[in-house]
Amino acid sequence: MKRYLMGIDNGGTYSKAAVFDLEGNQICKKSIQIPVSMPKEGHTQRNLEQIRDCNFKIIEEAVRECDGQIVAVGVTGHGKGLYLLDQEKHFLYEGIGSTDTRALMYELEWGAGEQALTVYEKTAQKIMACQPAPLLRWLKEYERDIYDSIGAVLAVKDFVRFCLTGEISTDYTDISGTNLLNLRTKDYDRELLASFGIEEIYEALPPVRKSYEIAGRITQEAEARTGLPAGTPVVSGMFDIDACALAMGNVQPLDMCVLAGTWGINEYVSPRMVDDGTAAMNSVFCDQDYYLVEESSAASAGNLEWLMKLLKETDYDRINELVESVEPEDCNLYYMPFLYASNENPLAKGMFVGLSSFHTKAHIFRAVYEGVVFAHLTHIKILLKNRPVPAWIRLGGGAANSQVWAQMFADILGVPVCLDHTAELGAKGAAMAAGVGAGIYKDYDEAVRICTGQEEMLFPEARRTAVYQEKYNNYKRIIGAVDPIWEGIR
Repeated sequence: MKRYLMGIDNGGTYSKAAVFDLEGNQICKKSIQIPVSMPKEGHTQRNLEQIRDCNFKIIEEAVRECDGQIVAVGVTGHGKGLYLLDQEKHFLYEGIGSTDTRALMYELEWGAGEQALTVYEKTAQKIMACQPAPLLRWLKEYERDIYDSIGAVLAVKDFVRFCLTGEISTDYTDISGTNLLNLRTKDYDRELLASFGIEEIYEALPPVRKSYEIAGRITQEAEARTGLPAGTPVVSGMFDIDACALAMGNVQPLDMCVLAGTWGINEYVSPRMVDDGTAAMNSVFCDQDYYLVEESSAASAGNLEWLMKLLKETDYDRINELVESVEPEDCNLYYMPFLYASNENPLAKGMFVGLSSFHTKAHIFRAVYEGVVFAHLTHIKILLKNRPVPAWIRLGGGAANSQVWAQMFADILGVPVCLDHTAELGAKGAAMAAGVGAGIYKDYDEAVRICTGQEEMLFPEARRTAVYQEKYNNYKRIIGAVDPIWEGIR
């Protein structure tokens, strides 16, 4: 019988289940969009039952299409956010997404002064409103009955694994990006929790496992819903930024990748933390000998999804044609991609600058494409303070599916961009971890050697790079000019 691995990837809006052969070739993929509700401005959440049922549905569809045995399952998903169980292991509250800003007040309060330094000393991370610590504090202040009922604090991939196995745990890659783990001791820290005013939550923090470690097995109930045989091992899995890096072969020191999806992730593998305050985030890599040094924000490709809905455009090929029809020097429209969060002023919002009756859909879409890449460039410039310019950057996420947008990344960054078109990257990385846990691969290095290698390289065009550099300078000047107004209109 043929043997396969399954990877399950839960992003901010879409859930995907994909099956891979043991050489890393994608056999099938099923996906589903899970509705996101916004009951108040800044609140982005999804129903836990819907997340479970949608995952079961796509898993069952993938299993039905598979012509062999799925020997192990891996899970991945967006980081940050908050997914809760009560003390009886029942679903609690709504799942809070990584674009949620309800706890921005705590980011602003804790991110300044002595507390920020105290937290950074233990976690090597800046405080973000969408992390579990501010969200838990918000629940303590505004939903105290929910807070007092918390029995387990999970990431989205941990929640999905719980639905499949009934077991509660997390892994180092996810929990180390939450500000709940002392990154120097790689353990939970009561003093750290007390600094956030959530010391009571210590007992609800899940056991931490390695990403490839078997963390449970498919239950009889899950078998009935998914078709996965009871007893199939499910590994702990990893944060999606690790899973995508792994699937692209981005596992050696100084390897850099950019993930342009709901979140804009810019990261490289490092043998040491960058803990001098210049990098926003450090976390444990799936290979625990290394760290991921990261600059990220929700100022990325999610902005395109918003614009597509607003303008009732559904054809990505058509949008790419529109963008390509306008040369960069012929578009004097600027877009600040801060619909969900900003990597400049935390109070900033999205905006177009320079809009006139001359502008068409083509100019508007081009401005959004450019603004997203400019936001990534801002993050990458920070990362380059601590390392040399890479020979190339691997690009993943939704933007990598657009040749026009990917070429724009190469032109704006001024560095060759490497694309992997072979698979659903997050699910593939999760499946590779499952292969290590099941003993199919000796370690991640062997998994990379066997499962990766087909790539396309896009090279920057010098003329366009020069044009974009001037446009990026204008983009930064606009941000600087409007920066003083945000406090007054919050």
